Amino acid sequence: MGVALFTVLAVTACTGGVSGTPGAAGTRDPLFPKLGNDGYDVQHYGLDLDYDPASGRLTGAATIVARATKDLSAFDLDFAGMDVRDATVDDEPAAVNRAGDELTLRPGEDLTQGETFTARVRYSGSPKTITDPDGSREGWLKSPDGGVLALGEPAGSMAWFPSNNHPRDKATYDIKVTVPDGLQAVSNGQLQSTAHNGGRTTFSWKTAEPMATYLAMVAIGPYEIDDKGTTKSGIPVYNAIDPGAKAKTAEAVAQLPDILDWEEYNFGPYPFSSTGVIVAPAKSAAYALETQNRPVMPLDQFDTSTLVHELAHQWFGDSVTPATWRDMWLNEGFAQYAEWLWSEDHGGVSAQQRFDTEYAKDEDNEIWAFPPAAPPTAADVSARPVYVRGAMVVHKIREAVGDAAFYPLLQGWLRAHRHANASTTDFTRFVDEAAGHRLSTVWSTWLYGDGKPDSP
Repeated sequence: MGVALFTVLAVTACTGGVSGTPGAAGTRDPLFPKLGNDGYDVQHYGLDLDYDPASGRLTGAATIVARATKDLSAFDLDFAGMDVRDATVDDEPAAVNRAGDELTLRPGEDLTQGETFTARVRYSGSPKTITDPDGSREGWLKSPDGGVLALGEPAGSMAWFPSNNHPRDKATYDIKVTVPDGLQAVSNGQLQSTAHNGGRTTFSWKTAEPMATYLAMVAIGPYEIDDKGTTKSGIPVYNAIDPGAKAKTAEAVAQLPDILDWEEYNFGPYPFSSTGVIVAPAKSAAYALETQNRPVMPLDQFDTSTLVHELAHQWFGDSVTPATWRDMWLNEGFAQYAEWLWSEDHGGVSAQQRFDTEYAKDEDNEIWAFPPAAPPTAADVSARPVYVRGAMVVHKIREAVGDAAFYPLLQGWLRAHRHANASTTDFTRFVDEAAGHRLSTVWSTWLYGDGKPDSP
C-alpha cells in the first residue's frame, strides 16, 4: 500500500525577511463560520488515495498548489480525523498542529503575499463520518456492499483530504484511487488511466474545470461501467451502476443524454468536459448529490425527476457556485425549477400548476418558515424553503420578464459567472439590469419576505 502525501507545491521559492501573520481558521461564513481558511487561494489539488476495504484504512496523498493572499507565518487546512505523519512547505519540514478539525502548518520561512507555495502532508487512518446540523451523514460513507461513497456537502470532504473547505475557493483536481482488483473507483472529471499492480488497481481521474471541495467525490464498489456513449453535443458519458440497481434504473439512465440536451437548450452549453451518473446501492446515502460531472444517486433516491434536478446543478451550483452557504437557494431553487420545467415540457403538470399547488399550502406549512435567501441556521441550508420557495422565486422572475426574456436571462447569468462564485446580491443585480427595471416585489416579497405572501 503506497504512502499518501498531502502536498501544496511551491512554484515560487519562499524568500526570507517577511514578517507574516497566521492565516485565520474559518471564513466567517454566515452559516458555517469555521469552514474554509484565510490567507491563501488554492489553485490545484492532487490527491493520491489508497483504500483497504478489509481494514477500512485509507492512506491519503494530496498535492495542493496555492497562492498566498497575504504575508503568512502559518496557515490552516480543514481536516477531520486521521493521523498526520508529517508535513513540508516548499519541500522543507513544516511544524504541524492539530486542534479539532483544524490542521495548522507553519513553514520554516514566512510566505509572501502573491507567492505560489507548496505544502506536503502525509496522513492515514480510518476516515470519519460527519453528521450535519440537519442530521444527515456525509464524509466517508461505507456502502452495504462493502464499498464507499465519499461525499462532501457541506463539510464532508475534510473527512478524507485536507483542504480549504469552502465553496468560494474552487480549484482543479487530479485524484488517484487505489483499490483491490475487482472494485471500481470512480471520481470527478475524466478517467485518465488504470494501472494494475500486485492485485490492486489505481484509477486516475482529472478535473480540468474549477471545482468546489464539497463537490469532490469518490465511489468505490463493484460498479458496472458504461462509458461508450456521448451526448448529442459530443460530451462523453461515464456511468457507474451498482449491479443490483441496473435493471431498475436502466430506462431512466438511458434518458441522460436527452435530459442534458434539453438542459443545454434551456440553460446554454454544458459547462464541463464529461458527464454521467453514479447509481449507488440503496441506503448508501440518504440523499442524491450533485457531485461535479456525475451526480451520485443511491437506488432508493433515484428517479427521472431527481436525475433532471441533479444534472441541472451542473450549471446551477457546480459551474456557478454560491459565494456563501446562505446563497444555496441559487443552487436548489433553480434545480427544483428545472424539475418543474421538465414536467411542463414532457406532458406533466405545468410550472404554473406546481406554483399554485405550493402556494395553496397553509401559512404554517414548512415552505413558509423563512425566506429562501435567508436560512437562519446551518440546519436550514437544505430545508424546503430553500428548494420549493426558491423555485417559486424563479417562477415569479419568469412571470415578471416573460418567456422571451426569461431563458436568455438564465443563459446570460450562467455565462457571466461560469466556473466562478456568485452571491444573491450578484443575482438580483444581474436580473434587474437584464430586465431594465428593479423587480422590487419579487425580491421583497418572495426572496426576502417573511411568511406566506398575501397574494400569489
